[in-house]
Amino acid sequence: MERLNQLSGQLSGSAKESLKQKNPDDVVIVAAYRTALAKGGKGGFKDVGSDYILKNLLEAFIKKTGVDVNLIEDVAVGNVLNRGAGSTEHRGAALAAGIPNKAAFIGVNRQCSSGLMAISEIANKIKCGEIDCGIGAGVESMSANYGPQALSKIDEHLQDNEEVEKCLIPMGITSENVASQFNISRKDQDEFAAISYNRAEKAVSTGLFDDEILPIESFIAEEDDDENVTYKSITVSKDEGPRKGVTAASLAKLKPAFSETGTTHAGNASQVSDGAAVVLLMRRSLAEAKGYPIQGKYVLCSTVGCPPEIMGVGPALAIPEVLKRAGLKLDDIDVFEINEAFASQCLYSINVCNIPKEKVNINGGAIAIGHPLGATGARQYATILRLMKPGDFGITSMCIGTGMGAASILIKE
Repeated sequence: MERLNQLSGQLSGSAKESLKQKNPDDVVIVAAYRTALAKGGKGGFKDVGSDYILKNLLEAFIKKTGVDVNLIEDVAVGNVLNRGAGSTEHRGAALAAGIPNKAAFIGVNRQCSSGLMAISEIANKIKCGEIDCGIGAGVESMSANYGPQALSKIDEHLQDNEEVEKCLIPMGITSENVASQFNISRKDQDEFAAISYNRAEKAVSTGLFDDEILPIESFIAEEDDDENVTYKSITVSKDEGPRKGVTAASLAKLKPAFSETGTTHAGNASQVSDGAAVVLLMRRSLAEAKGYPIQGKYVLCSTVGCPPEIMGVGPALAIPEVLKRAGLKLDDIDVFEINEAFASQCLYSINVCNIPKEKVNINGGAIAIGHPLGATGARQYATILRLMKPGDFGITSMCIGTGMGAASILIKE
């Protein structure tokens, strides 16, 4: 057994060194930025749409990076709640931001992994030689599109199909299923959530997020006594979700949200949020030829399925899968960003994979910062790249509604 462990370590070390090598055809990350995340329904983006948020972030991104927009050959944007994944309005937003109409566009919807899938879409096109440069992004206005009117319905001819019905189980109930089935206690969930809040509040108050956030203008609707509406211009530059002084004891006072006997509540679940994130990817040879700074190397993305009724276990399956495909082991990874859809499922995934908690969501996660569904996968890239040191390996991961998990590996340069 000791010999097998040594051999496994040697193979992993060989794979790690191989992945660190710089080759002209590598997919590299030139830049990754995001908006601040605003509270859904009452925050800084509540009165503007996803196309507005994306257009303004792209404009700020182009200005910040100085990228030659004529190099951009394809744009993929993750989105969950807009009709048709927002393909029409988000294509318009890209054009309005100054990206030439010769660049192609695709809207991507794979639930909570949509932003990561957009990055993977562009990365794979670069890998197989279809393009040399593209943008993977994500955007969501939960203020505009989240609620009962957005719920899926079962076709009358499929109403007796158990698997179809399982795919429509409310996310909060899937959290309760994970907590119950795998004995994740309310106490452990609240302690985990409190740490997320504490880390995020510290990151906001000390400016740790400032470098990844591009401030953008927004408008807030104001109504006078005569019901006349005017719009006030504001700048959204700070995450609105983190709260000061959150403790496990204060969270313990909150009532369960989905079941009277449940453990999931507003304080240990991800927040309803608005926001966007943008990642610029290039073939290494192009980035070097044009003199663009390289922030990281994209390695691999894996997506797996799991039972819909416990969809939150997705990261526990996707993380081992992506490690196996890359020839790496858990100890090779320095930093993890695992989406906190719910404390129950994130904690379960961390425990099952034996991930050191100090490596996970170092500046807090979606419980404290927010989870604009289609944007989170791209937001994680903007965050994790600034937590990694040169040579570090990082993993981003999330569970996915209807029963899936996704995970990606990147290297900091």
